[in-house]
Formats: sequence, C-alpha cells, structure tokens
Amino acid sequence: MALARGRCRLRYLLARKDMTQAELARRTGYQRQQVSNWVNDREPIPWDAGLNIAYVLECQMEELYEVIVV
Repeated sequence: MALARGRCRLRYLLARKDMTQAELARRTGYQRQQVSNWVNDREPIPWDAGLNIAYVLECQMEELYEVIVV
C-alpha cells in the first residue's frame, strides 16, 4: 500500500475561509496567476509555498491535497 497526491483542495480551503485567489496571492506574495494554476491543478504546489499557504489558511499542509491510497 502506498499513498499518492490526489486533487488539489485549495479551492475548497479558500471557500472555507471566504478568501479569493487574489487575496491569497496578496497575503502570500505569489502572483495571482500562480495561485490560479495551483487551484486548477495545472501545477503542484511547491513545498515552501505549501507552508506559506497552510499558514495563511490556518490549516495543515496535508489538507492542501486529497490523499489517494494506491
């Protein structure tokens, strides 16, 4: 049994905090387009960005993605 990264949950975490992608970009220092790429699963969130995002959204890094058992 192994674990794999599933779909990005950033869209749901932003909604839970009633925060826009633009607001997350402003608060983390990343460009809005980059945040959009993460939200729409076009690129994985780098580890260091995940730390910043988790801090701003007051969640654990593990919550940023679904976990799939393979």
